[in-house]
Amino acid sequence: MPLPPQIRWKRISKQESLAKGYGFYFDERKADYAVGFFDKFLTHSKGRFAGKPFTLLDWQREHVVEEIFGWCRCDNDMRRFRVGYIELPKKNGKSTLLSGIGTLLLVADGEPAAECYGCATSREQASIVYRQIAELVRASPHLRERLEVVDSRKTIACVPTNSFYKVISSDSHRAEGLNIHALLYDELHAAKDRKLFDAVRYGGASRDQSLLLSITTAGFDKATICYEQHEYAMRVRTDPSYDPTFFSYVCAAAPDDDWTSPEVWKAANPSFGVTMKEKDFAADVAEAAKSNSKLSSFLRYRLNVWTSGEDKFINAENWSKCTGDFPEPGPRAEWHCGLDLAQTWDCNAFVAVHKDHEENYLVKSKFWFPEENAHQRDVKDGVPVTRWAKDPSTGMTLTPGNTVDYEFIKRDIVQFCKDHSVRRIHVDPHNSHYLVQQLQAEGIEVVGFGQGFSSFNSSTRMLETLTTQGRLRTRNNPVLNFHAANASVRMNAEGYIKVVKPKPGSSARIDGIIALIMAIASACDAEAGKARPDPEIILL
Repeated sequence: MPLPPQIRWKRISKQESLAKGYGFYFDERKADYAVGFFDKFLTHSKGRFAGKPFTLLDWQREHVVEEIFGWCRCDNDMRRFRVGYIELPKKNGKSTLLSGIGTLLLVADGEPAAECYGCATSREQASIVYRQIAELVRASPHLRERLEVVDSRKTIACVPTNSFYKVISSDSHRAEGLNIHALLYDELHAAKDRKLFDAVRYGGASRDQSLLLSITTAGFDKATICYEQHEYAMRVRTDPSYDPTFFSYVCAAAPDDDWTSPEVWKAANPSFGVTMKEKDFAADVAEAAKSNSKLSSFLRYRLNVWTSGEDKFINAENWSKCTGDFPEPGPRAEWHCGLDLAQTWDCNAFVAVHKDHEENYLVKSKFWFPEENAHQRDVKDGVPVTRWAKDPSTGMTLTPGNTVDYEFIKRDIVQFCKDHSVRRIHVDPHNSHYLVQQLQAEGIEVVGFGQGFSSFNSSTRMLETLTTQGRLRTRNNPVLNFHAANASVRMNAEGYIKVVKPKPGSSARIDGIIALIMAIASACDAEAGKARPDPEIILL
């Protein structure tokens, strides 16, 4: 079942709170004041709501704005909440709501010389809320008279009160020593470490009612400041008395919920039916059902479920549909290749792809393994390397000794290029310099391929699409099948994916899939008419 309703304090007057010794009370006037600010001074500037007043949705009004601005401390009548955490699926209007709150804190919170900051891991991410505040200001005659927008410095200044809103990002040393009235941290799940959060955490200690408000979608890495805040927020969510000064609002499906159910979609998305449509959800579900990485993304971004960060990459049923044979293309058929030189003592892989006239990708594979290590893999790891080497259809070659002889690799690749029209070979730059020089001396175009998320993302997704659509032809190569079965996919905070082994140190190999992805990248780049220079290494 989706998360149960959040437990909240009963809204009580100051007199009743003092009588019962609660320490906090709800001020209806302050809550109405905050809600009224949105209605009176803020206007949407884009999309289908452009030109309309910023009227808060029910959940935004009742569960966020009224709660944050209506609750006060009995001892000084200042704002009760000092730290807040909001976690929602994407497309529920998180950044838009945050921009409205930021504008209120800057210009209408009664704080002289208010220092307000928009914060995120990257300056670009932090600029999203800034740009939305700037648009709110430009769309309001009242705010335009009072606020000055300086885009070049990502600053919005309120000269009469000496207040400002500025953007800061991952340079945590620059965030220390700030006298913060409001800190809005957007997409906390993307934080690579906790340095920036820790640097700003107590920046408002000298202010009477400072507010550090994080707003985010679920992440995947549980060893992060975001998951730490998530766990803290969940505890406050079920027991507000655990920390009465911490504001918590989390909407999500439970990990074991039926993610295909419209009831689950609605329960996890408070803006369902307003900022998102059921038919769009249904389309996303149909897509997620065919792809493990897309399912992981759907759970995170659409249902706000914390995922593991690694999932099985290739659906076995989809892959089985791609293991068929294919007729040999003509001699002028263009091939794109990937070469993964994993370790000299283990498997090394070369994969070539050709896109035929039916938009299918035909795959040829070649593998090398040191002969003296093959028996150990057979017995210790249960990987039939010796048997594969006896089957010509696998393309497995055992090289003499206990390390792979690169002369064998060079010889076989040169012969492949003589027999085929090879356009380009993508290679992992690590430990490949000598072999690359040898291949280039033979007139073969070899280009280094970065091994990070940004390099692998698009071609990994392309491979996933090809297997889902059954447009890959692998000739049922058992070595490549083995590597495909081992491959997991990892997603970073930006939503980029790359293929990884199931766990560090695992004996399971994925070298053929890595080489296949690099080959697909070369084919896609050629079709797009662009070269792909390597940002990490210059191959001479």
